[in-house]
Amino acid sequence: MSRPIVILDRDGTLIDFVRDAELGIVTPAFHPSQLRLLPGVVSGLTLLAEAGFALAIATNQPDAAKGRVPREAIERTNAALVEVLLRERVVIEATFCCLHHPEGGPGGVPELIGPCACRKPLPGLLQRALATMDGDPTRSWMIGDTPTDVQAARAAGVRAGLLFAEGRCELCPLRGSTIAPDRAAASVNELARAITADRTPR
Repeated sequence: MSRPIVILDRDGTLIDFVRDAELGIVTPAFHPSQLRLLPGVVSGLTLLAEAGFALAIATNQPDAAKGRVPREAIERTNAALVEVLLRERVVIEATFCCLHHPEGGPGGVPELIGPCACRKPLPGLLQRALATMDGDPTRSWMIGDTPTDVQAARAAGVRAGLLFAEGRCELCPLRGSTIAPDRAAASVNELARAITADRTPR
């Protein structure tokens, strides 16, 4: 019997970006030591699990295709994140990662460069999650922090939860977008409360 699942973006949703003040750059985490859970993640995921949702991660990680980070580093960091959450008694059943990039970069892994069906906002990662985990799209959600996460949710036929801080209109990820989420909140915990309060089918 199909079940409800919540598919979670990684960077900016579960973990913070890495900020190097000296170099003036912001990058995704590429080493387990850089993993920093965002506020409200553990409590929110615990609430979702207690409400009967299975949990998965779906993340675009193109830096191997761009020649910036070894593929193994991305895979190691994803696995470490699952372990970090498990230590908090949060079970992530599966991780789905798109390593592709349309243009790539100098030194990028050749087989990862070019078009694919999995890179969000395309629905490939979410469709794999639904198929692998026997997810019911009508009761499932995608939670992320960008319009591409919302677009991927729409394309996969699941509901969309968007993270952004209210009152920060200049940073609103929906500026210029015609795609609206089903729920929006400043933290995973707040989104989880909204999602678990509304379990009615669409």
